[in-house]
Amino acid sequence: MMMSDNKREETSRLDPVVKSFLAYLRVEKGLATLTVESYASDLAQFAEFLQSRRRALVEARREDVRGFLTQLFANGVKDRSVARKLSALRHFYKYLLLDRIIKHDPTLEIDSPKQWKILPKSLARTEIDSMLESAGEAGDSKLSAALAQRDQAMVEMLYASGLRVSEIVNVKLEDLKLDMGCVLVRGKGDKERIVPIGSAAQKQISLYRDEGRIALLNGKVSSMLFVRRGGRKLTRQRVWQMVKEISAGGRHASPHMLRHSCATHMVENGADLRTVQTILGHADISTSQIYTHVALDRLKTVYRKFHPRGKKGASESRP
Repeated sequence: MMMSDNKREETSRLDPVVKSFLAYLRVEKGLATLTVESYASDLAQFAEFLQSRRRALVEARREDVRGFLTQLFANGVKDRSVARKLSALRHFYKYLLLDRIIKHDPTLEIDSPKQWKILPKSLARTEIDSMLESAGEAGDSKLSAALAQRDQAMVEMLYASGLRVSEIVNVKLEDLKLDMGCVLVRGKGDKERIVPIGSAAQKQISLYRDEGRIALLNGKVSSMLFVRRGGRKLTRQRVWQMVKEISAGGRHASPHMLRHSCATHMVENGADLRTVQTILGHADISTSQIYTHVALDRLKTVYRKFHPRGKKGASESRP
């Protein structure tokens, strides 16, 4: 397939190192013409981005690559297209590194777009307090009071320990270690982890276990901690429904939002990512890194508030 006039003109304007790389792709790698043209286009786009930073392709740094990808996402470029452009950059800089044209690869330790996650919405502490209050509203019947105790205990545990819905409905009574302030959780892939439970959650769970749970069982036997009337197992759908109902007075919430609120509020108060990873049961710490911007945002806010040169217009106030 012949190269179009526009593509030929675009290629002629590229850096000599890029032309050499494209020739390598055609001759040594045997890539199709359209594929080579895509590489050329992606590199030309990155080169244009670097011009705004007064840098050449061979001078690119890791922060330049991150900035380029961030700009693509901001302009609404789809994940698959961003992934292709990042792949082009990786191949290009690997080629330059092997040819000893550069000493450092700026694409190293850059996550692929599928790992770039937007932090899920978290709830304000006042919203969680409102949900707990709503969950505790019970009617005059013994059954209504038992359900209210159960729902409050579940919300407390979802928020205090960051459990997934699938995890909380499978917690067994024997997994609960209130004397130690923790619970044994079976997560994805049947991996077990010990998760701490806050004092407020411990108090509510203890109340439910000793009163509400017994009323719901009504003489039946169950190994599960959270049960439905008659000792039946609680479903994930019912937990989602319950959280939706108790948040109806404000912003509609989900169990997942309580889990992310747990992590967000921990990071805001200085928790390290390893702790968050352990509590939430993330297999890879990169999953927990979506919460790092929370700490950074808080740091910036505190800096602007308290540093004499942090406020906008501070430089203009100098005599």
